[in-house]
Amino acid sequence: MSYGQGEPSWDPWKPTSQQPQRTSRDGTPDWAALAEASEARNKRRRLLLIFGGALATVAVGTAVAVAVVSAGGHSSASNQPASALPSTANIPSASAPAAPSFAPTSAPPPLDPMDFISSVKKDKAPISADTLFPGTQLTVGANVYKKGPTADTTKCATAAQATLPAVLTKNGCTRMIRATYTKDGVAVTIGVALFDTTAEATKAKQEADSKSIITSLTGGGVPAFCRTTICRSTTNSYGRYAYFTLGGFTDGKNVTVKDAKVFTAGDDLAAFAFHQIRRRGEVQASAASGQ
Repeated sequence: MSYGQGEPSWDPWKPTSQQPQRTSRDGTPDWAALAEASEARNKRRRLLLIFGGALATVAVGTAVAVAVVSAGGHSSASNQPASALPSTANIPSASAPAAPSFAPTSAPPPLDPMDFISSVKKDKAPISADTLFPGTQLTVGANVYKKGPTADTTKCATAAQATLPAVLTKNGCTRMIRATYTKDGVAVTIGVALFDTTAEATKAKQEADSKSIITSLTGGGVPAFCRTTICRSTTNSYGRYAYFTLGGFTDGKNVTVKDAKVFTAGDDLAAFAFHQIRRRGEVQASAASGQ
């Protein structure tokens, strides 16, 4: 009679196989058989661990190889080998400015307006009482001056008094243009004398004294003024032009140092004459630059 007859045999390589319980004939366990079965079972476990470890190593190696191959085909520069990156000389510097794509050009220096009003040879723009003193009135700040009579002559001495005729003649005055402006009983005549050069105009200004005055221009509703009374006068020059003012009261009253209205009117007219002369130079310089 054999043990385990009619039961499935035990296979140590199958996890579901059950080991039969062996006993001796007297009913006690067969210890030798149990020891053999335990040794076989332990051997099977060791083989499974060795085989499983080998498979895991192969799987990890395959994964690493796939990752390396995949990285080698990536287009990002951060994953490329150092030999594939541009050399230092080919990498643009972040601090170096980009070179301009156009050739530098230099504009010619602007023309000096003073050059055009310093000599009759270049000062060719038309000039008259209407161009120097345009309009019917002059506004300077809050002051509005009404324009009165104007005059234009090439005989400069006839438009001056006292010591001024000699000064104008000596230094070669070629023309005198005058205009009178009035405001609140105050009248001022402004006179612009033309010379051929700046040197002549400057010398005329320097040689003029306190008695070198122009003749007041009257008419057209402006009564005679500053013919026999004390008036205030100014003298200056700019370029080839010398300009003079003579201001006083239309009622024949003498001007004193306290008469601020006369001083203000004279200064306003002198500043206006200066700006008109300078503007001639600017206009001519601009026109010449555009040619």
